[in-house]
Amino acid sequence: MWEYRSLDDIYQEIRETYLADNRPWVIGYSGGKDSTTTVQLIWKAINELPEDKQTKPIYVISSDTLVETPKIVNHITTSLQKINEYAEKEDVPFSAQKVYPDVDDSFWVNLIGRGYPAPNQTFRWCTERLKIDPADNFIMDKVSEHGEVVVILGARKSESATREQVMNLHSIEGTNLARHSKFANAFVYTPIEDWLTQDVWKYLMNDPCPWGKDHDELATLYNEADDECPMVIDTSTPSCGNSRFGCWTCTVVEDDKAMENMVDGGDVWMQPLLEFRNFLKSTQVPEQKSKYREPKGRQHGRVKAKTNGGDGIIPRAYKHEFRKDLLRKLLETEKEVNELREDNEEYLDLIRDEELKEIRRLWRTEEADWEDSVPKIYNDVMDDDLDWVHDDLGSFSTEEAEVLEEVCAQYDVPEKLVKRLLDTELQHHGMKRRAAIYNKIDKIFREDWRSIEEITDEYESEDPENWQYDIEYEEMMGQLDR
Repeated sequence: MWEYRSLDDIYQEIRETYLADNRPWVIGYSGGKDSTTTVQLIWKAINELPEDKQTKPIYVISSDTLVETPKIVNHITTSLQKINEYAEKEDVPFSAQKVYPDVDDSFWVNLIGRGYPAPNQTFRWCTERLKIDPADNFIMDKVSEHGEVVVILGARKSESATREQVMNLHSIEGTNLARHSKFANAFVYTPIEDWLTQDVWKYLMNDPCPWGKDHDELATLYNEADDECPMVIDTSTPSCGNSRFGCWTCTVVEDDKAMENMVDGGDVWMQPLLEFRNFLKSTQVPEQKSKYREPKGRQHGRVKAKTNGGDGIIPRAYKHEFRKDLLRKLLETEKEVNELREDNEEYLDLIRDEELKEIRRLWRTEEADWEDSVPKIYNDVMDDDLDWVHDDLGSFSTEEAEVLEEVCAQYDVPEKLVKRLLDTELQHHGMKRRAAIYNKIDKIFREDWRSIEEITDEYESEDPENWQYDIEYEEMMGQLDR
């Protein structure tokens, strides 16, 4: 790279691009080698400008999925803190912060609360919710505030042919900028787009970090790892599952080599995380799917037969009973991890209180969870209680559920069907206008309430073309019932 273009030339290009307009900069930072190089190049270039020229704010943002590998969370957190500390000390226009997914979009709320199956290559429902949307929301906030922004990424064309094609497609001739793939008022600048991996490491190992971090620490994190998880702004970015900079829950790849290497390298407290991740991965085994997943879809409650020569029923969301077991297993994993960590280390929450409360709400309103399972599971595992709001959803109790179970069994009526109908009535009780309740009751009755055995028997005896297809099924390959 530097054989035909010096670092001074690169610094000068950054300064010229910065001074060319009034658009503030937003740098995507993942904590990995490429984004670290990008922030460092820009820091050193801008720091050479006269103070009266450093007028545009430079925001450094990192998308925290809340299921990041814990060692990387610590690395990113300390890096952002030092960027802010040194920016204030040296009076440069940088400010760093994390961006997070909304509680409703979080990994555990969707996996355990709604029953979304563990992500795979064809159904990566997590990427947009956990990484893209939080960054997009920040960018749009700055667009609203400033009119236009420039997004700075550590993307390199040598990463993949797809990445190079996307970068070339959006480039603006005669400038260093490219069009943003989604936002008309946002532009993209990629200062290391022509760098190779060896260029990145050569720069980092020979140029000290201006905000006080040690790049040897970064190199140690990369030891035996495949690559980093880049700042994601679109779904063309590959999975981060083989990376030290991805999510510890990632099931998109077959094996999590990075976490295995961490455990083998002495971080034995991460073994329970690896075991939980591998268990999630095992739920994707085709022969096991019927054990863990419902036969009918969430949106319309109907069953769909496999097409294109496949036999059987398409498995849908995780079963509610399995999700209860999954929540228990997650909390047990959290306890075990913290017991294995050093006494002086901060307690590691694998799931936040607000996520537990949102899962509870979803189960109470959508799964007819009269037993109010979340507080009971939490108390049973953690021997503690959260500040639960009791009777906030106006549902029935465990005692009433036991009575209903007996009555439904006596008359051979699906228990959950009756629960859902009663909950719907209760939620509309006292309303002056009750027209909406009829549509909801009709929707409930239109769901398939047969047992899995009855559904299977009918499938085997009838032409699948006569089945009632779920018109929302196509969303499964892109985004499930969003």
